[in-house]
Amino acid sequence: MNTAERPRFAPEWLELRERADAAARAPELLRPLRERLTPLPPPTGRPGSPRRLVIRDLGCGTGSMGRWLAVRLPGPQHWILHDHDPLLLEHAGRRMPATAADGSPVTAATERGDLARLTAEHLAGTSLVTASALLDLLTHAEVEDLAEACTDAGCPVLLALSVAGHVELSPSDPLDAELAAAFDDHQRRTDRGRRLLGPDAIAVATEAFERRGATVRVQASPWRLGSPEAALTAAWLRGWVGAAREARPELGPRADAYLRRRLETCAAGELNVAVHHTDLLALPRIPSGAV
Repeated sequence: MNTAERPRFAPEWLELRERADAAARAPELLRPLRERLTPLPPPTGRPGSPRRLVIRDLGCGTGSMGRWLAVRLPGPQHWILHDHDPLLLEHAGRRMPATAADGSPVTAATERGDLARLTAEHLAGTSLVTASALLDLLTHAEVEDLAEACTDAGCPVLLALSVAGHVELSPSDPLDAELAAAFDDHQRRTDRGRRLLGPDAIAVATEAFERRGATVRVQASPWRLGSPEAALTAAWLRGWVGAAREARPELGPRADAYLRRRLETCAAGELNVAVHHTDLLALPRIPSGAV
């Protein structure tokens, strides 16, 4: 997967959505994840000292996943933040938490480049691979490669906030369903020769990991946006309608009028939106002979 071809996300958008992302991520998946990670034995020669978790955050953006997850996992941690955008990497690296859930130290390093480097060999010594709002931007082949690398390495994977292909707006509007279908078409678009999975990503990833023997758990993780999130809702509306129009240009003036109506309702504090996502945790078999 050539990360140079992945879209660049504005830091302002990533900052605007961080609170909604944090509120949406599924805490139910943390218990089985902790159970898998915490029994790690101490490193050789240091009896009683916990082994440091090495966590790779793919497509880290401004680092919101690290800020959310590091303080919810116990034990010393070293995060490797991956992104193709050097500005986002710099932002993410300097804002990582300093301590874990139990007060253990958290350190971080950044790594710019191609996510295709994440072979099983590259993941040797990695305790966890994680990503947020990334899975639906991958292709079928890229998900297969990710599943193969992680299962061959016996490395757990936590993939948060993948689009589910379902939104709810209240009050409703006659154009809601047509725009939602057009947006889903956009999510499944072919981008520079890459056919993106969009809302099909969770099903594809579940099958890919399970076929390789991993235990997979999925959990709903919806954004629930009301008047306190009006700025995020307005930005999301503009992007949602814009993507729908790009996929179906014939929507044209009807989509423009819809957006005006929705923004007015949003500004009046009368619009509620649920944007559905899904979180996925894959726990591969522990390789024989692993310590």
